[in-house]
Amino acid sequence: MATTILLADDHKIVRDGLRALLEREDDMAVVGEAENGRDAVRLARDLGPDVIVMDISMPDLNGMEATRQIGRRCPHTRVMALSVHADRRFVTEMLKAGACGYLLKDSAFEELVSGIRTVVDGHTYLCPRVADAVVESHVRAPTTEAEFRGSILTPREREVLQLLTEGHGTKQIAHRLHVSTKTIDTHRQHIMDKLDMHNVAELTKYAIREGLTNLEH
Repeated sequence: MATTILLADDHKIVRDGLRALLEREDDMAVVGEAENGRDAVRLARDLGPDVIVMDISMPDLNGMEATRQIGRRCPHTRVMALSVHADRRFVTEMLKAGACGYLLKDSAFEELVSGIRTVVDGHTYLCPRVADAVVESHVRAPTTEAEFRGSILTPREREVLQLLTEGHGTKQIAHRLHVSTKTIDTHRQHIMDKLDMHNVAELTKYAIREGLTNLEH
């Protein structure tokens, strides 16, 4: 039986290219595409793919938060991160979120195929440059204040922060997350207090640095 794959990337040309290449493999079938993390979570639930090839920097809901939600809702689906980010913070946070593999976008296509087969077999797959970053993360403790601060936000606070820095208003965020505007205001205040940041400009710089958004969308 073919391995079923969901592609999650906000660039259609990337999805089209990956679909064309993956469907050449006799043991793989692309069953869906998502252009943001929220769609990826929904399609993961609806389609139940074996593997999701997940970009990290996507609008609305980024790949890290999408991976966390998928892990809770679809525990049998494996996530393979495919990203331009080689920084150890992105790698370790994505693995903590539940990804089973991490590959850089400048890797050869054959490496993606190998990685998918590896995670389907129940193993973790890291490309060489990423593996080096993971090793470094185990031998060097966080040394910057920003690294300590990032870990104190809850998943919902990170989700609100991304939407806030992408220009969504309180009512829009509340509607999207199915909560009250008062709840969003509370989350916003908690985020600012925890990060010791007091305006959207500071929060935006932080969100970009942490990979929550890249504001290119």
